[in-house]
Amino acid sequence: MSAAPKAKHKAHVAEGKKKEVKELVRLIKQYPIVGVVDIENLPSAQMEKIKKQLRSMMEIKMSKARLIKIALEEVKGSVNGIDNLVSCIKGMPALIFTKENPFKLCRAIDKCKSSTPIKPGQKAPFDLVIPPGPTPFAPGPIISELASMGIKAGIEGGKVAVKAEKVVAKEGAVVDGKAAALLTKFGIQPMEIGLTLVALLENGIVLKAEVLSIDDRKTKETIMQLAREAMNLAVYAAYPAKDTIKVLITKAFNDSKGLAYSKDIVTSENFKELLAKAEAQGNAVKSKAGL
Repeated sequence: MSAAPKAKHKAHVAEGKKKEVKELVRLIKQYPIVGVVDIENLPSAQMEKIKKQLRSMMEIKMSKARLIKIALEEVKGSVNGIDNLVSCIKGMPALIFTKENPFKLCRAIDKCKSSTPIKPGQKAPFDLVIPPGPTPFAPGPIISELASMGIKAGIEGGKVAVKAEKVVAKEGAVVDGKAAALLTKFGIQPMEIGLTLVALLENGIVLKAEVLSIDDRKTKETIMQLAREAMNLAVYAAYPAKDTIKVLITKAFNDSKGLAYSKDIVTSENFKELLAKAEAQGNAVKSKAGL
């Protein structure tokens, strides 16, 4: 009696998955840029907030990794480079679809991330440190809690004060419950929650997150430094160009003026300086001769 409903349920599920794959295929073909994001450990409330913030820039579809791979496989013949996106699927994946500039979209995704406390069992993203100085804690169990973590503390002004900086978890180390609780008490939130961009596919080229995540300030400083170095090299090599010509003419003028002065060659530019030089030399001779 129970076999028939079960078979019907399986058919319904299979049909639902087919529709899901079909929708993914439609979006992949519709948009010029398709990307993979990882939404593992992202709370549903945060997910909805991010979707609203980025609604004008992209569309996001969550699905099972197996269905996403099937959809990508189905468009291999019509979307150049899509097979390279299959290897980028990891964690709890979702696909994003956009017409936006990839670098601009990556920055927008990063801006949507927020800090959160670390949980027991998670790895430290960097060295997690309890800083020295006063704390808001009154004397009590907190002192023994700090001591158990090897943190030196004392009482200052009726409050607990940390005497010296202490690393409670090195970068990459798994954080235990005790360390996680202490970091939370100190208001240290080292983890970021948000969409984790893995890669975007544009014009058959897969752009990984490390390529798209550009530090604007650092990039600007690098470009300025390279421009200065290029300018110095061009001037040193006497290479005439729009940006160097004024500097080269000024340098040539100063070099020729210096040469003329050192060789006592009189010009309209240096005759006053040479007269002053000759007078100074004459005075030096008179002084030495006692005249």
